Amino acid sequence: MTKKAEFNAEEWSQVLEGPALAGLIVVSAERGGTIREALSMAKAYTAAREQYAGNELLDEILSSRPEADPRKYGGPEQLREGGLQRLGETVRLLEQKATPEEVEAYKRFTVDVARHAAEAHKEGGFLGVGGKRISDAEQEALEQIASTLGVEVPPQEG
Repeated sequence: MTKKAEFNAEEWSQVLEGPALAGLIVVSAERGGTIREALSMAKAYTAAREQYAGNELLDEILSSRPEADPRKYGGPEQLREGGLQRLGETVRLLEQKATPEEVEAYKRFTVDVARHAAEAHKEGGFLGVGGKRISDAEQEALEQIASTLGVEVPPQEG
């Protein structure tokens, strides 16, 4: 089982950044709803505590404050490109230090955080009626994140 102590400070910061960064990539794909999306990402972290109980790596991640600063990437396109690259680097780091089960759980959790962000705010419609649960741009971002991590995009809730 993998613990925080097996990473140097820079590596641990990178591991913590991944899930929140995935959420930010989705948030930046479409305008509007940032507060709802941030709250939904926080709910994904809360739900994961129960879902991944017993996974030492995720226990350590979930007990730490999420770290991701979108300003270091510039605009949305740089965030997407740089963020996807960073996610790929993080998975490669984890593959060197964590168990295969922990790596897979990290990937699923990261995509789940991004999916929660995408589902938080309906796109289109009028006064909350109609609209799409996930916009085309958000879906594309989700698919790129999942592809980078080598996992499937989970189905939409509700």
